[in-house]
Amino acid sequence: MTRSLAQQVPVEVALLGLFELLLSFLLIHAALLTPMGREILAGASPLVSADGTVVAAVMTLTMVSTAALIGLYRPRVCLEADRLVRYLTTAGLCAFPLLLLVSGALSLGFTMREALGLASILIVWLIAIFVSRTAFRLVAGKGWLTRRVLVLGNGDRAARLAIRLRTGRGRPFDVSLAAADAPFPSTASLSEQRIWAVIETREESAGTDTNLTGEPENNGIRVFDEARFSEQQLGRLELDLLNAGALRSAVSRNTTWYANAATRAFDILGCVLLVVLTLPVMVVTALLVKLDSPGPIFYRQLRAGLNGRPFMLVKFRSMTVDAEASGAAQWAQSRDPRITRVGALIRPLRIDELPQLLNVLRGEMSLIGPRPERPVFIEQLAQVIPHYHERSAVKPGITGWAQVNFPYGASVEDAREKLAYDLYYVKYRGVLLDLLILASTVRVILFRDGAR
Repeated sequence: MTRSLAQQVPVEVALLGLFELLLSFLLIHAALLTPMGREILAGASPLVSADGTVVAAVMTLTMVSTAALIGLYRPRVCLEADRLVRYLTTAGLCAFPLLLLVSGALSLGFTMREALGLASILIVWLIAIFVSRTAFRLVAGKGWLTRRVLVLGNGDRAARLAIRLRTGRGRPFDVSLAAADAPFPSTASLSEQRIWAVIETREESAGTDTNLTGEPENNGIRVFDEARFSEQQLGRLELDLLNAGALRSAVSRNTTWYANAATRAFDILGCVLLVVLTLPVMVVTALLVKLDSPGPIFYRQLRAGLNGRPFMLVKFRSMTVDAEASGAAQWAQSRDPRITRVGALIRPLRIDELPQLLNVLRGEMSLIGPRPERPVFIEQLAQVIPHYHERSAVKPGITGWAQVNFPYGASVEDAREKLAYDLYYVKYRGVLLDLLILASTVRVILFRDGAR
């Protein structure tokens, strides 16, 4: 779990977050000491409004937590100006209603003038964060956030790994390839090039001596085999290099009765909260589905659950009733012509998934886990993808590690890529990883990341 957090939030970004947390508190506290700020504090209890410290702390946590949920502390967002503007705008739009709720909870002033005061504070905060990020980007331009890695080998595995590192959604990597038969650079040369790590791919590592051990005396240069690097730095398990016995042992350690009880309690509490929050959305969606096209409101489909046990998954219908009139199961496609007008709206926002909360309450699914797949697809995929059945060692979920790390899959190769993330979750699942996935899901929904 800590490896996942380290990969998602590098040390530099964590320090940036702490700096912005302090900066936000100081700015908000100063704003609350102005005449308009005093009006906002009017009516609150003396304990809360004495000097605005408590209110400033609560507002700071609200704003910074919203920014984190939106994904503002993802490494690539910190480095790319266009993403920064989009994410900051979204964070502001989401934080404002939350600030109004916080104001009501703290018995603060709630008139139009106070609302404008809160909006002013929010705008100042957004400007300050933008300036902070601009300065950070200038400093990070020296390559502090980009890790330089040397991939040893010029075969297919090395080429695929290089592409994955260059196009991945996590921390940016600067990748170089070195042929196995070429003279290997010395430790001094690697240090001069600021190489952070050397990665040995399976097809090239045999018989190759790097003369490195990754110990501190080697100037901090690390040496990974491909499997360990993918697991520790990318949050995925390489299927071709997977030790199935070690995976099953890890699953056994993570599926004790008390771990299962904690997961079940988490599922039930989360479901109840989500039903309360989304009930108006579900009522409106049901009405729109009924009015938009002929057919039932809900769509039921056979899926495979824990250990392959079948169950009926429930969703809002987003396709026409004759979507599979031929009787053959079909992958969803980009711009799928079978999707209804309402379906085109609710699918990217994941609203069609909300009825699956019923499946969670029944115990057929969890909030977090590999996506439940159709049995017919499972049998097809298991024949060409190694270890595919291992994903059923845990309950399927509404969202999961693969969903927040890889776009929507509609092919065998996509299924293979997603399985690498699913099996990582199977091996390392826990409450902290579940919370990280839930937080990442907010970003996926807001930015329609990978929806189809």
